[in-house]
Amino acid sequence: MDEIASINQLTIEELLEMEERPKTKKEIRRDYIISFLPVVMGILSLLEYYYMPNYSGKKNTHIYGVFMGIMTLGFFIYFLITLKNKRLHKKLRYKAPFYILVLLILTTYDILTLKSNVLIMPYFPWVDHVFNSAISDYAYLWESLVNSLKLLFTGYFIGALLGFITGVFCGYSKTVSYWIKPFMKILGPIPTPTWLPIVMVLAKSLFGGAVFIIALGVWFAVTLSTMTGILNIDREYFQAAQTLGATENELIYRVAIPAATPSIFQGLTQGMSSACTALLLAEMLGVESGLGWYINWQKSWAEFSKMYAAIVLICITFIVVNKILNMISERVLVWQEGKVN
Repeated sequence: MDEIASINQLTIEELLEMEERPKTKKEIRRDYIISFLPVVMGILSLLEYYYMPNYSGKKNTHIYGVFMGIMTLGFFIYFLITLKNKRLHKKLRYKAPFYILVLLILTTYDILTLKSNVLIMPYFPWVDHVFNSAISDYAYLWESLVNSLKLLFTGYFIGALLGFITGVFCGYSKTVSYWIKPFMKILGPIPTPTWLPIVMVLAKSLFGGAVFIIALGVWFAVTLSTMTGILNIDREYFQAAQTLGATENELIYRVAIPAATPSIFQGLTQGMSSACTALLLAEMLGVESGLGWYINWQKSWAEFSKMYAAIVLICITFIVVNKILNMISERVLVWQEGKVN
């Protein structure tokens, strides 16, 4: 009985690890070599940057070299840590080929711009130039980032809250579903950005119009996922709760919503993707602030290095936001793939 109890406490990852066949020495050696290759690629990138001659008239400012050096040192430290940690070693082994690809792309781009001028200025600035532009214009970039995040999260939270409420009542009440579903069928196939010109004309402010566009896309995604999650709940759960004396409100809050949580978070993730797309379109076509507006502004002045800096910042921001959302989802849904019952 003790052995059965101890097995029940194991996570899925631990059980899968027990089921795996032991690796041969050759396979183990190969895994460690692959895990170390990002460090090798980082060193090669540094050698290319410092020892390969630049194209006439182009100079190193060493910012990219410092960045690449820090990244390579980080990979090396990470590799040393994995020597004592099997879980981290598996993660590094899995991601190592992708890290190598990223470093290879950066190195190739540096060769095509700074070293050979195959990709010419001003349309393709070398990485050093982009870093310098970001540093010199950091005040505008920071202000634009803050405005973008303010707009993004205002629209996202409004849309998510309204979508959650609508989805719960549509999934639980046939009467509410009768009135709401036709509108969802009409609005659903129409891409959210389609409404942008109309909303920007009718809205009292550009900010309010952009918030509406973002909230609309999030509302649809969260409403649909929440409603679907509740409709897919086994009716026996509700019957069992009613047998135990649950009220209508308790059926919603203690049965419907908890059981539909995985589907709700799926809608929140889809809604964030829709919100990010709507944000950039709103800023590029109407709102006079934010990173989307900054990109258009710099493009109109042919400041392509600053434009690329803003694009990189947008990518990093959206990756971080989605990562945080996924971490919250994994934390809330730990019961789904945590311990084996």
